[in-house]
Amino acid sequence: MPPEKPSLDNLESKWGARWEEAGTYHFDRASNRESVYAIDTPPPTVSGSLHLGTVFGYVQADAIARFRRMRGYSVFYPMGWDDNGLPTERRVQNHYGVRCEPAMPYDPDFRPEADGGQKGGGKKEMRPISRRNFVELCHELTAEDERGFENMLRSVGLSVDWRLTYATIDDHCRRVAQRAFLRNVSRGEAYASEAPTLWDIDFRTAVAQAELEEREQPAAYHRLAFARPDGGRVEVDTTRPELLPACVALVAHPDDERYRPLFGTAVATPLFGVQVPVLAHRLAEPDKGTGIAMICTFGDTTDIIWWRELNLPVRSVLRRDGRLQEETPGWLTGPGAALWPELGGRTARQARARIVELLRDSGEQLGEPRPTEHMVKFYEKGDRPLEIVTSRQWYIRNGAHDPELRQAMLARGRELQWHPAYMRVRYEHWVAGLSSDWLISRQRYFGVPFPVWYPTDSAGEPIWDKPIFCTEDALPTDPQSDAPPGYGEGQRGRPNGFVGDPDVMDTWATSSLTPQIACGWEEDPGLFARTFPMDLRPQGPEIIRTWLFSTVLRSHLELGQLPWAHASLNGWILDPDRKKMSKSKGNVITPEGLVAEFGADGLRYWSCSSAPGTDTAVDKAQMKVGRRLANKVLNASRFVLGLSSEASPSDPIRSRPDVTEALDRAMLAQLATVTEQATAALDRYEYQLALEQTEKFFWNFCDDYLELVKSRAYGQGQPARSAQAALRIALDTMLRLFAPFLPFVAEEAWSWWRTGSVHRAPWPEAAPLRPGPGAEPEMLPVAAQVLAEIRKAKSAQKRSLRTEVARLSVTDTPQRIALLRGAEADLRAAGVLSELSLAEAAEPSVTVELAPADH
Repeated sequence: MPPEKPSLDNLESKWGARWEEAGTYHFDRASNRESVYAIDTPPPTVSGSLHLGTVFGYVQADAIARFRRMRGYSVFYPMGWDDNGLPTERRVQNHYGVRCEPAMPYDPDFRPEADGGQKGGGKKEMRPISRRNFVELCHELTAEDERGFENMLRSVGLSVDWRLTYATIDDHCRRVAQRAFLRNVSRGEAYASEAPTLWDIDFRTAVAQAELEEREQPAAYHRLAFARPDGGRVEVDTTRPELLPACVALVAHPDDERYRPLFGTAVATPLFGVQVPVLAHRLAEPDKGTGIAMICTFGDTTDIIWWRELNLPVRSVLRRDGRLQEETPGWLTGPGAALWPELGGRTARQARARIVELLRDSGEQLGEPRPTEHMVKFYEKGDRPLEIVTSRQWYIRNGAHDPELRQAMLARGRELQWHPAYMRVRYEHWVAGLSSDWLISRQRYFGVPFPVWYPTDSAGEPIWDKPIFCTEDALPTDPQSDAPPGYGEGQRGRPNGFVGDPDVMDTWATSSLTPQIACGWEEDPGLFARTFPMDLRPQGPEIIRTWLFSTVLRSHLELGQLPWAHASLNGWILDPDRKKMSKSKGNVITPEGLVAEFGADGLRYWSCSSAPGTDTAVDKAQMKVGRRLANKVLNASRFVLGLSSEASPSDPIRSRPDVTEALDRAMLAQLATVTEQATAALDRYEYQLALEQTEKFFWNFCDDYLELVKSRAYGQGQPARSAQAALRIALDTMLRLFAPFLPFVAEEAWSWWRTGSVHRAPWPEAAPLRPGPGAEPEMLPVAAQVLAEIRKAKSAQKRSLRTEVARLSVTDTPQRIALLRGAEADLRAAGVLSELSLAEAAEPSVTVELAPADH
């Protein structure tokens, strides 16, 4: 039976512990595939604290998981941690005040300083440490963060099987990622190439197309004078004068009459006097600037296209650290070479300032710089614009240069069931717009290593075109600490020895394999057969181009099928100014305080009120509504269960024959319809509609039905037993309907009178609720409308709701009057009516005459 004073306090810790002890959400490995529902849960990036937006999406997916479990499925619901990659490294650097210096020797006694390198409140001094020491710190901090993440996700009621966890840097995940890569190589789907690459100078790594974002940045156009052979000049606008030493050509549109006479000739660059050709190309824009542009290797991605298609030389001057090379470039001679000591070693910004000064002094800058704003490519987690450097990288073919594969990926997108359906368009736009293969290598340290070594020549230099691949039975491997077959560790880096591939895989190269990782691909055939392909991929829309696409790609290449049947996309979380919430913008809210203030059920109510794909602002008012709803569930449950001391059957639905009164039958008929609608909505992944329909019925049940039958339910005889049976049937059903959304309060109320967990109870069905022929579902709302008029009259006169009504007169259509006659006894009791007049009329009306105040 319910406690004297039900409370929402501490339900999260109480039920979280009991669920864990009872194994309420454990996956049954004995289930066959037809009875399994498998979810490819997003592994959150382990870097500090959980984003509210992450919890928002997880709660929505959890509502689906709970629904499917109650529908009789054995739900395979693992959780992973995305703990390798740039965000983790950056957090380790900032937390401990260290930076990785691969050339340094390992220090087995190293411990970071207690203050993380902070000196006197000033800026952190980044202490250089070995790669191995750095990776050990990454493992240490991610393990700590993972514990915090798990506690947070448990507190919001995720019904994950916490026995089924993985971390993308653990041995199992590294083995899967390395095996998949080796098979991509063997089929010709993965390859290495030396080519211009987008480069983040702070992270010192290459960046893939899917990780780019464009940001508007201030800049300035500088008009420069290139010297023509006839003594004239060609005027060129550029926003990057610091790349003038890397200029290899000028380019104009082939139809531009202004420059046609110059095509095939050469001009001299300002300051440096290097002869460069004037060429024609269709991508040149006649209406931009002066209509002619300088091609530098490399200023932007268009330069790469021009360089490749026009077969131009590479004259790169920018190093990977964002500074100009110190040694004088070989193509600079005479006065140009003499200028280089003033530029070499400077950052791009410093070099720009000095070159502009020199151009102004030489008269080769025409006029003053003209301020402008333009879109610049950034790494999505970076702080400075990307540069382009030439580097050797690993790629996986994705359809960018293979029309057949591109069409296959589009076909996979059409095969997938999208929720909401319009999200498929974003996928198709991404696939159609692919311009380069997927760059999967990163010049970092904490990641899955490429299982590759290279022999060295007699001078100790790597022979890059003769890679030595690890065998699958030796995985996982780290080529920085393991020797390849046939070699000893003493030959590392020596002439005629070997070197390990220095790079690690992009985090998406591992995360794109989460279905294979979770389902035991190649390692647990029984589990794989029961769970793959999975049923659902829940995720955010911003990673359709990365996680969703790359997962579909890897499954298509390896297994020839989709990795899951459905994809459910949540929306973005917006801050109060309706801007997307992100750590980079500093407007992130974490969920801990909101759970403490509104309870997990209040937070879940807000999350599940938002439709798939719909952006939602953080709304504490709605969370407050959710907490009020949860509290009302407790109080309504206590009221219903306190009505009768008679023992009720373990299954209240079995007491349906006891429901004999018209109003009770009307309520159950309505509840049957709501159950049918909620079930259909959840089957369509429209969880918000199921919550909305259930909540609406519940409030009408509390405000109208309870008030109408309360007096009868407290009585004796069959009419009372009818009300009591109907109330318990309704409570049993509503607790199960609420369970996916408000799991803690539903479990608490369920425990007061039922055995087992509500989350293992069967999902309610509409058919057993239907009271049979003669039930009039509209009787309840019609009676409720009249009761509302009675309350309104009493409130207007500031009288108690128990004030007697001397006379109530109602006129309405014959059908509605007939319904009121069926509910007359309950209406009289609830309204405290002395006299009731019901008459048929064309014009509906309700007249309430209250008894005198001293009556």
